[in-house]
Amino acid sequence: MTSTIHDSSPLAKPLKLPLSSIAEIAAEPVLVVAPHPDDETLGCAGAIALLRARGYTVQILVVSDGAQSHPNSQKFPAPVLTALRAAETDRAMAILGVESDQITFLELPDGAVPHAEAPGFEAAVSACYTYLKTVTPKLVFAPWRSDPHPDHQATWQILTAALAQAVLSPRVLEYPIWDWDPQQRQLSSPDFQAAWRLDIAEVVTLKQQAISAYCSQTTDLIDDDPTGFRLSAQMLENFAQSWEIYLERNP
Repeated sequence: MTSTIHDSSPLAKPLKLPLSSIAEIAAEPVLVVAPHPDDETLGCAGAIALLRARGYTVQILVVSDGAQSHPNSQKFPAPVLTALRAAETDRAMAILGVESDQITFLELPDGAVPHAEAPGFEAAVSACYTYLKTVTPKLVFAPWRSDPHPDHQATWQILTAALAQAVLSPRVLEYPIWDWDPQQRQLSSPDFQAAWRLDIAEVVTLKQQAISAYCSQTTDLIDDDPTGFRLSAQMLENFAQSWEIYLERNP
């Protein structure tokens, strides 16, 4: 990757992006799609809290089971870790005003969410299609399609294929997660139609509380896997702002 790509990313100079209010995007039903348990909170907690405070219905779809964040833990083998991360999602969403019956877990394999043409892709699209037909969202928050994490890219592919099958055309707002890391950044200015910030100042404290609900990702709760994942303080700083960044692209 070149410095030109890094410099042209709106994440390089976020304060130059226009600031919008929740009233400018609000529509329902709302669907937030997360590749892993916690992405919905890192990327969209402010939007979720603002929409719920105004009475909008918000559904959460978590695609992977999150079981590979600590693959060598004896205390938290995969089934236990899957349950833990689902419980963390429930707690985080409760803080933001989303009831547990509004959260759906597809439980696709963490680290192996199928990409287009990979084994399991059509089955994943079918499961997503069935879900979308019950929700029929007007506004969708989805992971940035070129996010460096392959599960995020695959999630966007699954969602896009399922929306097409369901003949649904909601407004789709894409949120960056790992593109915040300059060493991984792939986002360049020709790749999107619009980038802007959502003002979440009134709920930024709630967002931080919701992020803290993911103890398995932010603390040493799982202490028996030295290879295990933990969000760094530097990474978390990107999600402590009084705004969130969203991107929209031409079809």
